[in-house]
Amino acid sequence: MSVPGIVQSTLDDEEIAAEVSLGGEDTLFITPTRTLVYRAEGLLSDESVDDFPHDADRLTLSEGRRKTKFSLEYALEGSREFSVPASKTDSTLHPVLAGVLNGNGITEPGETVVQTYRFSELTIIITSDRLVKHIGGAVWDEDYEEYHFEDVTSLSFEDGSVATQIVLVVDGRPQRIKAPNEEANDLRERLKRALFDYHDVSSLEELNERVGDDAEEDDRADASMDFGDGVEPLDANPPEPEDRDIETPDEPTAETVDLTADAHTERERGGEASSDPDPVPDRGRAEAGSDDGAGQRRTATVETGNVFEGSADSGGAAAQQTIERPTSEGPDPEVIERLENLEAAVDRQNDLIEAQQETIDQLISELRRGR
Repeated sequence: MSVPGIVQSTLDDEEIAAEVSLGGEDTLFITPTRTLVYRAEGLLSDESVDDFPHDADRLTLSEGRRKTKFSLEYALEGSREFSVPASKTDSTLHPVLAGVLNGNGITEPGETVVQTYRFSELTIIITSDRLVKHIGGAVWDEDYEEYHFEDVTSLSFEDGSVATQIVLVVDGRPQRIKAPNEEANDLRERLKRALFDYHDVSSLEELNERVGDDAEEDDRADASMDFGDGVEPLDANPPEPEDRDIETPDEPTAETVDLTADAHTERERGGEASSDPDPVPDRGRAEAGSDDGAGQRRTATVETGNVFEGSADSGGAAAQQTIERPTSEGPDPEVIERLENLEAAVDRQNDLIEAQQETIDQLISELRRGR
């Protein structure tokens, strides 16, 4: 469509990167530095254009039945808002969020934003060079995490009855992303395509072969075998060989992260009693996969059962205790499915309440006009 004159005068020689029709002649224009919201002349309003700079510290969505409100928060100006029809939420969020990432220096010149996904309070953004993840009420703020494709060493998928886990190994650390099955396939394919293009490969097997660090994998395999045999590398006095008879399971399960957790789980299933005189309470679900931030811990609690976690500061004895203490089997998939069904029912009930409130407001407005 042609760009209205009032928008042309506001561009200041900037190019329009994207535009989204908001219904009628109302249009949203995206430039490298701003979002311009154009409102056509109406019966009760004049033609107007508002600009929203992309250097916002926070982007929040408030979704209603008919409209969605975009709120951008700035360090000096405070919060500024604009609304779009509810049916235009996703088509508006994608370019606006791409502009915010660019305005905050997260994406680099020439880097394109491929797709944006929202799963409850989890936002996933795939670009041509990285994956950006944000957990929380806002769609984006400064508490985001990013994983550069150049640091990826493995990509795999774990299918479930309700959701699919995407396991992206970055610098030797598995990053797990849980997506509902109805949207997981699209996320899977777009992420694979972005990684394939970045590393110039054509298949998942070729990708893992190219980006996998053989030396790192060998080290992890050796460490896992040592853990499975009861030898703790942080322990200066490992047990004698006769005390280290542990079987390694043939296949890893979807609830394990590495061979360490596999061997530990097999030992529990075999009914072997822990040699630890003072077992430590199970912390696997609370700390599994936790790097930093509460959101990551919540995701790991659902996705993983128990993971070995220790540091050089904790000492060898503490690490040995963590390996041998009894742990839980992980969350019951039926319980997870029931909780998700309950959450969906609550969302539907909230929609009904909101619709009733809008009807009440409309009736009140009509009664006032009739006086």
